[in-house]
Amino acid sequence: MAAESEAPPDLAAIEAARTTLGDLIEETPVHRWRAPAVSDALGPESAVFLKLELFQRTGTFKARGALLNALALDEAARKRGVTAVSAGNHAIAVAFAAHRVGTSAKVVMMEGADPFRVAQVRRYGAELVQVPDVHAAFEAVRAIEADEGRTFIHPFEGRTIALGTATVGLELARQVPALDAVVVPIGGGGLCAGVSCAIKTLQPGCRVYGVEPEGADTMHRSFAAGSPQAIDKVTTIADSLGAPYAQPYSYELCRRYVDELVRIDDEAMRRAMGLLFAEMKLAVEPAGAAATAALLGPLAERLRGQRTAVIVCGTNIDAQKFMEQALFA
Repeated sequence: MAAESEAPPDLAAIEAARTTLGDLIEETPVHRWRAPAVSDALGPESAVFLKLELFQRTGTFKARGALLNALALDEAARKRGVTAVSAGNHAIAVAFAAHRVGTSAKVVMMEGADPFRVAQVRRYGAELVQVPDVHAAFEAVRAIEADEGRTFIHPFEGRTIALGTATVGLELARQVPALDAVVVPIGGGGLCAGVSCAIKTLQPGCRVYGVEPEGADTMHRSFAAGSPQAIDKVTTIADSLGAPYAQPYSYELCRRYVDELVRIDDEAMRRAMGLLFAEMKLAVEPAGAAATAALLGPLAERLRGQRTAVIVCGTNIDAQKFMEQALFA
């Protein structure tokens, strides 16, 4: 990171971000997860903690970064409004943030987006534009930004987004001391960038594992290439993790603070969705089950006997789609 403005957030900046957000967002709870599936996979001496960010306002962690960006707008920018591109969760968060600060939002989503997410965007009064695919969505939002002068709030890139997601890590590190590991899902990398930065700042001995779906492994490809990379097509049920490319700031934070990346397939997420519902009565979207899928799958042996936290990042899913996607033992 060459420029000082691109430096990683320090503890003072993360704490200031949390103070700025105040009671506009929730300090989401942590639950010690005691279940036979956990003991079977990790051993009875293991301790697993679920950071329940699905209880955040708008149903995901996205509200944190969206609000920080919206709160930073000056009067002229608020008059012009904001725009965003999203599979749904970030669109909901930006619509919510715009509503809270008294500006307008025009957001771009893909055709076939989850009906629950579409309804939530409209509930907060945002104007919705739908396009065929994620690449067309980014083209559309660039045109809106240029033509209407709206401020683009990126779904996963930039220091302000990282400061927002770092507040998740700040809370977690203070809620659960002496962690051995934290498991974080990765889409574009914004959540993992901020969480890993905060965790390594407050608990430097804690290992951070990033989790990607096999059908959207942008960060894996970026780590291998040594620079942000793109993918041609997203092929995973976890549309919230389907970023078409990595970006420099979030990539650099992940490269600096994430110890290891793992991949999971769609079936593993579907099983984890079913397990979280059966054991915890949580109806999460596939992305919200990704870290649990990794914990009980490719990371199980490495995390045996350890104190591990898992980020349960979101729950914006239509009831019918949840029943179609979750696998129950």
